[in-house]
Amino acid sequence: MHDPEHDPDWPDVFDILEERDVEVVGAGLDVPAPELAALHTLLSAAERQIADRYKSERDRAHSIVARGRLRQLLGTRLGVDPAGVALEVSTHGKPALGSAHHGAGLAFNLSHSGKLAAYAFTRRRAVGIDIEQLRDIPDAERLAARFFSQTESDALRAIDAGERNRAFLACWTRKEAFVKAIGEGLTHPLSSFDVTIAPDGPARLTRIGTVAGDSLGWSMASFRPRDGYIGAIVTSDD
Repeated sequence: MHDPEHDPDWPDVFDILEERDVEVVGAGLDVPAPELAALHTLLSAAERQIADRYKSERDRAHSIVARGRLRQLLGTRLGVDPAGVALEVSTHGKPALGSAHHGAGLAFNLSHSGKLAAYAFTRRRAVGIDIEQLRDIPDAERLAARFFSQTESDALRAIDAGERNRAFLACWTRKEAFVKAIGEGLTHPLSSFDVTIAPDGPARLTRIGTVAGDSLGWSMASFRPRDGYIGAIVTSDD
């Protein structure tokens, strides 16, 4: 397996965590122009079109790097050329390996924010990951009331104002990681399930629909990919 921390060819790729059979790897998105050009050559026509939709040159470059690094990381784990990795996208936008690689049993997910991307890899389990750059959310309470559950919205209002931004982003990353794990993304109502929101507390799902409890068939963990960022990962238990 690729050891990103000791590979001089990928100096901006680093290990974040490895727990159970889940591996999380990070990658910086600001790379030199020659590296950007090399990563661009790995992308499919569809991936290049996605990058070209960004009006900002910075956002376009970050899209190229995020997807190019994904191909490199998948290529290493599959033992194939990165440009030859077959990918498909679900109707809700979740990427997965194409039929040529289904026998590998490898599931993955990715997220990027600010200058950082994070990738989760696991075997034969569903996985979702989300990261966010820490920042001020001036309308956090209004957004929580609109998108989060009543329980989460009430919990956010009860948190000290100085911690409210981190709590909002902790809740957001945990919820988005879950809807990505189930493959529905933001088409799935965020108010239909509850997560814990304390940024320094355990990350857990506490309700899905009408079912509450600690054993809901999914495992959740929070992590800090780098200073100034917060993240969450969700995997199915079977």
